[in-house]
Amino acid sequence: MLDSLTIALDAMGGDQAPDIVIEGASLTNIRHPDTEFRIYGDEAVIRPLLDKHAALSAVSTIVHTDNAISADMKPSQALRSGRASSMGMAITAVKEGEAAAAVSAGNTGALLALSKFILRMMPGIDRPALVALMPTRDGETAMLDLGANVECSDENLVQFAVMGAAYVRLVQGLSRPKVGLLNIGSEELKGHESIRLAADRLREADLSYEFVGFVEGDDIGFGKADVVVADGFTGNIALKTVEGTARLILELFQRAFRNSLLSKLGYLLARRALRTLRDHLDPNTHNGGMMLGLNGLVIKSHGGASAAGYASAIDVAIELAKGNLQERIAADLAALGAGENEPAAEEAASA
Repeated sequence: MLDSLTIALDAMGGDQAPDIVIEGASLTNIRHPDTEFRIYGDEAVIRPLLDKHAALSAVSTIVHTDNAISADMKPSQALRSGRASSMGMAITAVKEGEAAAAVSAGNTGALLALSKFILRMMPGIDRPALVALMPTRDGETAMLDLGANVECSDENLVQFAVMGAAYVRLVQGLSRPKVGLLNIGSEELKGHESIRLAADRLREADLSYEFVGFVEGDDIGFGKADVVVADGFTGNIALKTVEGTARLILELFQRAFRNSLLSKLGYLLARRALRTLRDHLDPNTHNGGMMLGLNGLVIKSHGGASAAGYASAIDVAIELAKGNLQERIAADLAALGAGENEPAAEEAASA
């Protein structure tokens, strides 16, 4: 475990950058005063904001660049011209060992493309997957992929499951997490071929997780699985649906308690419980998705995150950097490969 480390921040990425980036880093600085920051972006804009936070300023270094990735920049364009941007330089800091992790609230497609190009993939992983925690009835569940890969083979889904299980063991402290594949039904014959093939392989693998089979959309909120695996198209739709539903519930509660004097009195009596519900459903509470499978840590914050939400994303970066996530994934992949090679070895010995 590291006592201190450095986090690289893309100060120019996000809807309210760089203000929210600096405010969020200041909140993290209170919780993790030993963490240092390398802040990439336009120094003329960042410096006045940073000077308002003496404690954060004391542990931060601004690395100036005039270039930034716009919200509508295509990934191909980011690859051609984005290496010198605040996003590209933050990722490069991870590659060169100047930072333990990079955090950005910028363009997701550009972040994925630059991260994959600069850091490359871990051995045994074909594609990166975006993972994040989602609220459930009793806690949280990790879901991946959330948009990095529109189409996935059974091999991709198996790799996502292995990475997701390692992530949950570290972040949530579960020794044997429950892993499920998101599908249109729980029956074994449901779904397309790749998801059925992935299920067969996950049932046979002897790893540190419990495979619970297929899970449906309404199982997510009830915590049937600690890790829910899907292709990026399905996962992104599920994530946005859950987030939208959470906002709808909170808005309906607020509207209902404004209807009459009695309802306002009811709100006063239930205020503490409602605040607990709000905090549990608030996307900012669960902010900080990771690009799993890279040779380095890159954390994606919601573009519209609040300062508290951005601080949550930095907290995720710190926790993962201290937990040696890559080593855990590599060990599980090696165990998966060994397990799948055993039948072939037995057949060769009996031949």
